[in-house]
Amino acid sequence: MKRSISEYISTYKQLNKCGTRNIRIAYLSSFTTRAFKEVLTVECADEDIKCEFYEGAYNQYSQEILNLNGSLYKFNSQLIIIFIDIRSLLGENYFQFYAFNENQRREFFDEKLNNIENLLEVLKSNTNSKILFHNFEVPMYSSMGILENKQNEGIVKSITMLNEKLNAKYINDNQVFIFDYEGFCSKYGKINIHDDKMYYIGDVKLKFDYIPYLCMEYMGYIKPMCSIIRKCIVLDLDNTLWGGVVGELGIEGIKLGPTNEGKPFWELQKYLLALNKRGVLLAVNSKNNKDEALEVIKKHPYMVLGEDNFACIEINWDDKVLNLKKISKELNIGLNSIVFMDDDKFNREIVKGELPDVKVVDLPSDPALYLSTVMGLNDFNILSLTQEDKNKQKMYNAQKKRDIEKRNSTNIDEYIKNLKIKVDIKENDIFNVARISQLTQKTNQFNMTGRRCSEEEIKNLMNDKEYKIISAKVSDKYGDNGLTAVIIINVKENKLVINGFFMSCRIIGRRIENNLIDYIVKKAKKLKLNEIIGQFKETARNVPCMDFYKNYGFKLLKEKDKTQYWIYKL
Repeated sequence: MKRSISEYISTYKQLNKCGTRNIRIAYLSSFTTRAFKEVLTVECADEDIKCEFYEGAYNQYSQEILNLNGSLYKFNSQLIIIFIDIRSLLGENYFQFYAFNENQRREFFDEKLNNIENLLEVLKSNTNSKILFHNFEVPMYSSMGILENKQNEGIVKSITMLNEKLNAKYINDNQVFIFDYEGFCSKYGKINIHDDKMYYIGDVKLKFDYIPYLCMEYMGYIKPMCSIIRKCIVLDLDNTLWGGVVGELGIEGIKLGPTNEGKPFWELQKYLLALNKRGVLLAVNSKNNKDEALEVIKKHPYMVLGEDNFACIEINWDDKVLNLKKISKELNIGLNSIVFMDDDKFNREIVKGELPDVKVVDLPSDPALYLSTVMGLNDFNILSLTQEDKNKQKMYNAQKKRDIEKRNSTNIDEYIKNLKIKVDIKENDIFNVARISQLTQKTNQFNMTGRRCSEEEIKNLMNDKEYKIISAKVSDKYGDNGLTAVIIINVKENKLVINGFFMSCRIIGRRIENNLIDYIVKKAKKLKLNEIIGQFKETARNVPCMDFYKNYGFKLLKEKDKTQYWIYKL
């Protein structure tokens, strides 16, 4: 734990409540939640997020949700966390469960599930907020003792089934997420996390020492909501992906595979491959003889990760800081999108000092702990998994081929012509809401205003007659880039206004942005409008698109509240 509860509270009091990102969190529970606000606010501040926190009244979660004119809805939260304790849910029946017959027990739990679903439906109908609902801790003890697992509708089975039904109900719901509190309890130990004395004194259901661990789990949802997502793990090789130094031991002497010493590295690679397959990029940053290191990657029988799994490979004798900058430039991602893993503490400290935006993993000295350390990172979470995520490594491999062709082309026009680019443009593509939202959340370099949109906001805009969401899928002879561009427009007062323009860094430099504006111009002419208004608001990272409107032929109309308004007369 990074801090004690008292340290969290002390830090909270000293916060200046500023941040480059903002989030409003409402917390509803059935018990005393002292210190949750302070801990979660400090955890957010550590990520440069300003957190505004609404704490519901004690055990009034139902009333808060059902009062549509109440404080909860006036707060206009972006995330609502609901934590109902199983004892509170079951009431007296928690201890007297077997006073009822099987049918009554089944009906009782069906009623509880129905009540929960009704409350969540009220929230969904009256807010665009993401909802994080705790599932329920399964009790360790039963009055039936060893016969508990012989009961058809026993309390353990009933609570387990309640959790499973909640998961099944909301598995495809992009607004409601079921937080695995039962898994959290098992992870830290149900005996450990409870303080019986504090429960009876003040209805405290979670020991204070474990509140920070729970809040760290919440951060796995909060960070992607605030567009804080690491995209790439940059890996050392010797004593990181395999045991030993290949330059000293040779390919046959390193530790990798199903042996006591090799298994930690073998299984770490398996987990990294799983991350890679769901969209996390991998890269190599190693001080090594390149031929010897590549021989291991290509030929070692237990090497899980192959060349095609690495979006970038820097194996040389340059310092790690320089190589990280090269990787950032080649992949066209910010340093704040990178996680760096190296067994050498000296290298880690240099990177921390020179590149503070890079997240450096403090690997333990024992390789047996590498895997659990990486599994504990919550920097790669996303709120929905798209086809583009699954195909990301293939897309980067295809980009390497484009880069080679670009270097071999005599000019940019020849390069673009030879790519044989196809752009498929759609309006209000309801089947790709998750990807459209994700693109607005993750795009920085070509994001005209720094705007971010949740899936709920995208759906609302699609349902608004004044707005259109224009999206584009891009492909060429080397492969499919997927849905990589989005424009949000609305028509008012005989004008077409571009409220948001987002384009993945993967397709920058292929003049796709010009094709999209050509489409917008044709649309405006078809609607017999007089002008198009484009907006640009400078952020820390969108300088590459600063002159886009100017270069296309727009004229600067005005500047207000740090936003430039550009006009294109039709």
